[in-house]
Amino acid sequence: MGNLMSYSGIVAKVCAMQAKLLSERDFEAIAGMRSVPEAIEFLKSKPAYEKYIGQMDVSLYHRGNVEKVLSESLFDDYARIFRFSGIRQKKFLKQYWKRYEVALINYCLRIVFNHYEKPFDLEHKKQFFDRYSRISIDRLITSKNVEELVDNLKDTEYYEPLRKLRDSGAATLFDYDLALDLYYFSTMWRKGKRLLSGKEKEIFLRDFGTKIDLLNLQWTYRAKKYYNMLAPDIYMLTIPYHYRLSVEEFKLLAEAPTVEELERRMAGTYYARRYHAQDVKSLERSCKDILRHLYILDKRRDPYSIATINTYLFLKEEEIDKLTTALECIRYGLSRAETLGYLGGVV
Repeated sequence: MGNLMSYSGIVAKVCAMQAKLLSERDFEAIAGMRSVPEAIEFLKSKPAYEKYIGQMDVSLYHRGNVEKVLSESLFDDYARIFRFSGIRQKKFLKQYWKRYEVALINYCLRIVFNHYEKPFDLEHKKQFFDRYSRISIDRLITSKNVEELVDNLKDTEYYEPLRKLRDSGAATLFDYDLALDLYYFSTMWRKGKRLLSGKEKEIFLRDFGTKIDLLNLQWTYRAKKYYNMLAPDIYMLTIPYHYRLSVEEFKLLAEAPTVEELERRMAGTYYARRYHAQDVKSLERSCKDILRHLYILDKRRDPYSIATINTYLFLKEEEIDKLTTALECIRYGLSRAETLGYLGGVV
């Protein structure tokens, strides 16, 4: 009864929001469009995006501006769920927000590392970060180099791990990206286990643990295949937590002497067997499909739980990724079949 009472408002709200997500038929229609403005007009007719695109002047109908609209739509949905949440759910959502903080810092790092002439473009995110984050966008946009950017994060939890890299004097953009990813996944894993209990803790461990395992599998494969990395280097760039993939099993993968042997060993993992992946390449392509299946199954089994929030935000983020990909395909004049191939993860 406790979960029913604490989640009844959230479940009703999320059901209404989920009804506005785009269908496969919508994406098939978008894939056949020949210009970005045509796709934007199509999105304008959809309830989830009408509010934002309706305010845009036709002269602003290009990919960059519509991507801002998509971000606003996601953050607005997050805010709606947050408002309907109780104290316990809000604590979890504050942890979930860290994925958006890491994405913001990564964006800023690319600006200062690559010395882009175009300044930071973060105004569309400011109202949400002012409300849900300790990161100050007003301070970040004054950063002229990495040193200033790290200093402008001084009052946040990201300062210390990034300061150590900066002070080393030899860190690359890849090093910063890796440090942020490892910090995010490690922090979420530890705090998620402390914040949740009972069935909700079980759901979180299954969902987030599966994501960690799948990322570690992908990163290990790419490290071996494309960079010929040795096991010690692979341990440094993978997440130091495991769920279905045991420590010993992961060690065998990282220490595989060849890519062929790695593929053979990966074929014996739980994920390859459970999801009938014929080889590691299909496992890579299936990563989002596996997570989608897991999230939807969790929500179906336990709708009055954290699964409802997790599933909706995953589906919304996936929709935005697919829309961004579709707009890029349209921009470069790809055929409908080619665009659908990219949207389905098959290239």
